[in-house]
Amino acid sequence: MKGGAAMKRFAVAVLAALAAACPAAPAHATFSIAAYDSVTQELGVAVQSRAFSVGMAVPWAEAGVGAIATQASTNESFGPQGLNLLRSGKGAPEVMRTLLDADSGSAHRQLGVVDAKGRSANFTGKLCSSWAGGVTGPGYAIQGNILAGEAVVKGMERAFLDTKGELAERLLAALVAGQAAGGDKRGMESAAIVVVRPSDSYPEYRHRYVDLRVEDHKDPINELIRVYRILEGQRLAEAHMRYAELYEKSGKKDLAQLERERVSASLKHALARPDVDASTLNGLAWICATNNVHLEEALKAAERAVTLEPKNAEILDTLAEVHYRSGNPAKAIEVESQAAALSPNDQYLKDQINRFKSGTK
Repeated sequence: MKGGAAMKRFAVAVLAALAAACPAAPAHATFSIAAYDSVTQELGVAVQSRAFSVGMAVPWAEAGVGAIATQASTNESFGPQGLNLLRSGKGAPEVMRTLLDADSGSAHRQLGVVDAKGRSANFTGKLCSSWAGGVTGPGYAIQGNILAGEAVVKGMERAFLDTKGELAERLLAALVAGQAAGGDKRGMESAAIVVVRPSDSYPEYRHRYVDLRVEDHKDPINELIRVYRILEGQRLAEAHMRYAELYEKSGKKDLAQLERERVSASLKHALARPDVDASTLNGLAWICATNNVHLEEALKAAERAVTLEPKNAEILDTLAEVHYRSGNPAKAIEVESQAAALSPNDQYLKDQINRFKSGTK
């Protein structure tokens, strides 16, 4: 019994020593970018790692507040705590210092912070595995550890600054460039992107404007881009038209036009994809038709969707709507009649035919 008690004390001592020597937090050796768009006030984070499900731990963002990437020996509490500090009015550099000063394991941490005024800061602990480091500039913080070298973060910076378009596009371009420069030298497994955007009319966008994760994949960045293109052609296209309407009502004509141009860009992306699905094409065509924008491209999208699913009454209805909005009611009636033949009990389709015949908008 005495020997057993001694063995237990020895085991406890060993476990305590191991706990003291090794940080308890999960390791997320990775590269990431946290950034701010001064035009739309979007904030976001994009990240890639050899670790599983990096999107669960690293990226944090809230519209009007800030964006945070917490990685290496990840202290996940930096996410909610950092957002609370930003929400209280502290700037990114002060928030970073406050978080690290209270953390006994800061030598193992890596952190990037951007606030809603575009101020940025990042930190790499001295015990982070090499290569580890980062770069910052107005509206962005880029950081990584266990990388192929400094070229990874430098390449991400160039891509972010050189890429035009909305914030999500620029964040994804940064990930692609980081991987092209060598990325995480252990390989790839997961990736994620989070973007938030302020809106009083659509408060859901404050927390989830873009929120996509690839948990376990041999090519996570390209898979993340693939699913983003689906989101772009559906949810984001609708969001852009919502913002365009809000901007029009408030007299911000230039911003309204920018939102409409981004729908056009989404259409062009979809039409350029050989693997695009009928649902994405149909959704984009319908949004454009019902908002009377980009009707030429919308017609191409609707016609391609019908080619993919010729017996889909919903898609035929979209094609008919595009024809009608384009000033071709006869063609609209012809196509809508095909849809009605596929769903003879659908009163909506019958009403559409009557609408087209009467010339009602």
